[in-house]
Amino acid sequence: MAKPIFVLNGANLNLIGVREPSIYGRETLADIRQRTEARAQALGLRVDFRQSNSEGEIVNWIQEARENADGIVLNAGAYTHTSIAIHDALNAAARPVIEVHLSNIFKREPFRHTSYVSPVAHGMICGFGPKGYELAVEAMAELLARPSMSKPQS
Repeated sequence: MAKPIFVLNGANLNLIGVREPSIYGRETLADIRQRTEARAQALGLRVDFRQSNSEGEIVNWIQEARENADGIVLNAGAYTHTSIAIHDALNAAARPVIEVHLSNIFKREPFRHTSYVSPVAHGMICGFGPKGYELAVEAMAELLARPSMSKPQS
């Protein structure tokens, strides 16, 4: 059986739906999880959906993905713009990575324009709100179907 896709969420994403709804919308992270799982199931995939406010825990999950996941969808939140540790873990994970952001980070403050995730991601989806997670799962399904994306031996 195929391994799941890890869908990892960083700092403050547990507050989606109540934190700055004019930017992030009113759907909760639980709503986003439900949408993501439903889309993955329709594509014959499974997701393991997680959230943490701790950078170290996210790094541990990325390292875990090397053995236990076929790919990583990551919304690192603010850690996107600050975490070399997450960058290094993603690079070492040797799994396809898709970066997701609910808002369009390029229409926001200049410090959000820099991503430590992007250099090790296959692509980025931003600005489409919760739909971005569904789009990321669709893109991951296509990546995993490519013969060139043969998974490294664990």
